[in-house]
Amino acid sequence: MNNLKNTFLPILLFLFVFSANLSAQEDASEVEKTEETTKSKKKLFSFLKKKENNSKSEKSQEDKKSKSKKNKYKLPDIDLSHWKVTLPVTNEKGKPYEIEPPEILDFASNEVAKPYMYIDSTAGAIVFHAMPTASKTRNTKYTRSELREQMKPGSNSVNWTFKDGAYMRGKIQMDETTRDSKGKYHRTIIMQIHGRLTNEQRDLIGEDDNNAPPILKIYWDKGKIRVKTKVLKNLNASNEEILHESAWGDDAGFNFEEEVGFKKFVLEVKVSKGKMVVVLNGKEHKVYDNIHMKRWGVFENYFKAGNYFQTRDEGAFSKVKFYELEVKH
Repeated sequence: MNNLKNTFLPILLFLFVFSANLSAQEDASEVEKTEETTKSKKKLFSFLKKKENNSKSEKSQEDKKSKSKKNKYKLPDIDLSHWKVTLPVTNEKGKPYEIEPPEILDFASNEVAKPYMYIDSTAGAIVFHAMPTASKTRNTKYTRSELREQMKPGSNSVNWTFKDGAYMRGKIQMDETTRDSKGKYHRTIIMQIHGRLTNEQRDLIGEDDNNAPPILKIYWDKGKIRVKTKVLKNLNASNEEILHESAWGDDAGFNFEEEVGFKKFVLEVKVSKGKMVVVLNGKEHKVYDNIHMKRWGVFENYFKAGNYFQTRDEGAFSKVKFYELEVKH
């Protein structure tokens, strides 16, 4: 019996120790598994959190970009309720296509106007696009995409005199223009003051229309701003004689010193009795205060602004941007 105990006792002791070790190993394994699970959960949580943050960051960036894009869309500061436009295409009668108020207020939706007068919403400007076509206004060989002032919307009959006074201001930019065969940029007229005969004056001199000469033409000329006006050929001409277009000639012209090139610039035109002043960028002034201005007081006038392209070269074109345009009387 003692021998049997001596035989099994070491075995039982071994089994007990082995079982305890096994249990301890299992417990340790469970602890390790728990720790691994915890680590995995932490890693997954960290990954998901990072992904969420990245997603939020990307969304925030997208929102910023979207907001930035929205903020970039601008409209020009131009009220067209007292302007009509002449475009370089013809209507069904073969005359230059025109849009008057109130239709001009919806010019952006006009299919005929779209290629020649449209909004650049990233710049916040109206673009006037002109090129040589068959569409020519009376007494000229050139085409235009140009606004004509109408003090009474839809009518050309109500205009102003120098005695009444007038003011026009525009923020402008030459966007694109072609070059001639000598490599020089084509020029265009961007602002005008045009004379007009009253019906009585027209009938007095036997004309068949109310057209009178333009007292002011402002050109974008090879990157510079050039001004031309009219001078009376005979200072002793009567008030009736000066109503004839042939009584007036062109002056020598004037170039402002600053070269505007393809940058934005501001032009102002100020008219009062017997006087006209043209201002570039608030710095340079050209003053016309002479007998010619005083005699011009016999005419009615209206403002014009846009792109009156001065070439018939094949394939030529220009695009002029107007950011702001205002008129006061």
